[in-house]
Amino acid sequence: MEYETVIGLEVHVQLKTNSKMFCACPADYQSAPPNSRVCPVCLGLPGALPVINRKAVDYTIMTGLALHCQIPEHTKFDRKNYPYPDLMKGYQISQYDLPLAIKGSLDIVVNGDRKTVRVERVHLEEDVAKLQHVSDDSGVNYSLVDVNRSGQALMEIVSMPDMRSPEEALAYLTCIHSIVQYLGVSTANMQDGSFRCDANVSVRPVGSPEFGTRTEVKNMNSYRAVFQALNYEVERQCNLLDQDERVIQETRGWVEDRNITVSQRSKEYAHDYRYFPEPDLPPLVVDADWVEGLKALIPELGHDRKQRFIDELGLSEYDADLLTSSKDTADYFEEVLGLRVLEGTRITNVNKIISNWILVDLTRLLNLKSVGIYRSKVTPNKLAQLIKLVGTGSLSASLGKTVLEECFESGDDPDKIVAINGYTQINDSSVVQKAVNDVIDQNSKAVSDYWDGKESAAKFLMGQVMKLTRGQANPDLANQLILTRLQQERVK
Repeated sequence: MEYETVIGLEVHVQLKTNSKMFCACPADYQSAPPNSRVCPVCLGLPGALPVINRKAVDYTIMTGLALHCQIPEHTKFDRKNYPYPDLMKGYQISQYDLPLAIKGSLDIVVNGDRKTVRVERVHLEEDVAKLQHVSDDSGVNYSLVDVNRSGQALMEIVSMPDMRSPEEALAYLTCIHSIVQYLGVSTANMQDGSFRCDANVSVRPVGSPEFGTRTEVKNMNSYRAVFQALNYEVERQCNLLDQDERVIQETRGWVEDRNITVSQRSKEYAHDYRYFPEPDLPPLVVDADWVEGLKALIPELGHDRKQRFIDELGLSEYDADLLTSSKDTADYFEEVLGLRVLEGTRITNVNKIISNWILVDLTRLLNLKSVGIYRSKVTPNKLAQLIKLVGTGSLSASLGKTVLEECFESGDDPDKIVAINGYTQINDSSVVQKAVNDVIDQNSKAVSDYWDGKESAAKFLMGQVMKLTRGQANPDLANQLILTRLQQERVK
């Protein structure tokens, strides 16, 4: 039987506030010693009273607006009750029937096809503590509780079950990531848990109006993990139905090193949590002036910036998409562009040149060292210097890559690196001609191969000239002189 996949995502975003959601504890728990960012409120001690973090509410409303949500005037917090070791109070302060934002939408593009995914709600809650499972030398297993994360401001974005493939789910997730990053409401770092998601997955016979039994998949901490977990779960459920077995509604965890999902517990229903209004927090009234004030703070988002790069800067959709997928990369690009590095020259494709240096050469180095673009030693000003050296012919493109690598390691200005190493491009035709003559005289076979129709032989000779001149020969000049000398050899 042919099946249709149905996916909905619950995206959890830790908000970038100075303090926790309901207390004054600092929110910088990531690098703090265990249980050092705690107080009676986040420890759940009797008599401790929560206070709402206004900035977290602002950030959630801004996210809702960016997702085209309605912002209800009346909202409140609720107690979500469940017993678990990482929940100090035995309940979590969350939102149930009156969230901060509802009925939104997000457009995604997969394989050139545009689709709208409905957003059911965006609500605000507190994060839970973190368990560390360890084994001692005698093989005894036990768990430690670090309460530092407990009470962290956590925003949850819940989609409708509108996605029909893991590819669509991945596109939706990356769009959400881009939005919260551009809004500045979160670091959105998946590696440290600031941006994570749970997926609700089911399959049904194609054409069936009824949804199949869904499972919830957790423990996915990267885009790759999300994509692989969804593919595995879809295949697992299809195989069960093909064998006339039943899909059980449950929560399953993704096991990265085995590439499988495993059962964790039966799936809870809303009534299992015994929601009721949080008695220690008053309802919130979000008036129109509050919403309008936050709407004015929303910056240019990734999809708008991408379109501007295409329309105004003449970049291809591919390049614009790569540049704007990260706010930092797009900011960096515009900083370099603002330095007007090749102004006054005859070079017209400056935007494309800058884009290529960032997306190809600099990104390769950043990925090798796992460094963010603004944490590298290649500042926008230094990259602009390098691009000018290459663009004006003072430095060959191949040597430019060498200078970039040295700048990336040392942080020295490109001008200084060029001066110290004598990297200046050789434009003297007599010097380059001598190198060409030496190479051709020593590679008669390559000359014969060229005239036998092997054009790669000319590229080989070019490589030898660049090697002989330590990459300093003007490549256009060298190529012209090589072809001229080859023609002379044929006449002989």
